[in-house]
Amino acid sequence: MPFSNRRSFLKLSGLSILPAVLPAQNLFASTNIKSFADNEPIIKFFGDGEMYEPAAYVDMLQQINAKSIIEKDRYGDGGAVATLEKQMEAITGKEKAVFMPSGTMANQLAIAVLSGENTKVFVQDTSHVYRDEADAAQSVFQKRLMPLAKNETCFTAAALQQAVESLGEQEVFKSGIGAVSIENPVRRTDGRMIPIEEIKKISDYCRSVNIKLHLDGARIFMAAAWSGVSVKEYAGYFDTIYISLYKYLGAAAGAILCGDKKVIDKMPHLIKIHGGSMYGNWTNAAMALHRLNGLETRLQNAVKKSAELFTAINKLPGITITALDAGTNIYQLQLAKEIDGKKMQTTLRNSFNIRMPLPDSNNKVMLTVNETLLYRDVGFVVDAFKKATA
Repeated sequence: MPFSNRRSFLKLSGLSILPAVLPAQNLFASTNIKSFADNEPIIKFFGDGEMYEPAAYVDMLQQINAKSIIEKDRYGDGGAVATLEKQMEAITGKEKAVFMPSGTMANQLAIAVLSGENTKVFVQDTSHVYRDEADAAQSVFQKRLMPLAKNETCFTAAALQQAVESLGEQEVFKSGIGAVSIENPVRRTDGRMIPIEEIKKISDYCRSVNIKLHLDGARIFMAAAWSGVSVKEYAGYFDTIYISLYKYLGAAAGAILCGDKKVIDKMPHLIKIHGGSMYGNWTNAAMALHRLNGLETRLQNAVKKSAELFTAINKLPGITITALDAGTNIYQLQLAKEIDGKKMQTTLRNSFNIRMPLPDSNNKVMLTVNETLLYRDVGFVVDAFKKATA
């Protein structure tokens, strides 16, 4: 199964990614690009949600503070951070939550604590823990990651059981299995998710042999919106769950780790000794709290609207948008060879304030659905694609 690479995505997306990382005055400096008003809605077919520029971030915090005074924390204790942790406890159904400075730290500390003295940790070959965390498990925490299901979204419960049971024959010197870590949905397989029935089987097996189970749920709200399975149900099959604060909650950084109290109570000390204890976290917590309110409804509306929109766009000549098998918010757009993909991308950006990655040499591109789709009605977007491909 092919999987997307973040660096390839950035390379292919060209100018379409710039609105997320550059000030508006730089974007529209060219006389060939239409200048949009600061409050003009932008539809972004990339990323999982809104990501604010510094000025907009500060302005949003001022609006939040005007409605209700933001309370600061002190090294993650109290204030907006404590309020966010309580909300995440309710959403996940876990006993306790703790703010973390990054998803990597959340994943690594969860796996380390769950594993205890045991060294082996089974992971997906395509997972963030295995591919994108700089070998932290091995170099910092002395854990040996055991990858399964190469180039696939996930392993099955049967494959996990076989891998566990075969260790006795494959290794002479025994060391214990500490934990299993699962990412859902998986970024490296274009946001594909694991069927809930398979998660149940994996969870049942792990509990039957007393192996702890961690969920890298950075994008779990996407899985919930597209599968119809609640975040709380997903979390219930795992001992710990990490949720990102910046992918769709608008924060500049941060993560939340939830789990049993006896596990989470160990985290503040570990955060400190690993250099992650920051004096003030309230700016990220306040933004995440604000965006968390109504997020599930907005994402459900985005699912419905994307279905209506893509059905309408598929009636246009030369355009085909298809959902991925077991996919979430990433869709494949295929253009006919006679359509100039670069010109289409430019027209959508310059004339309609719709941003998307640049189609590749095969006139194919992956579109990511997020709540910015709610900023315009379906007719406006369909007309934009019609004119951009005329």
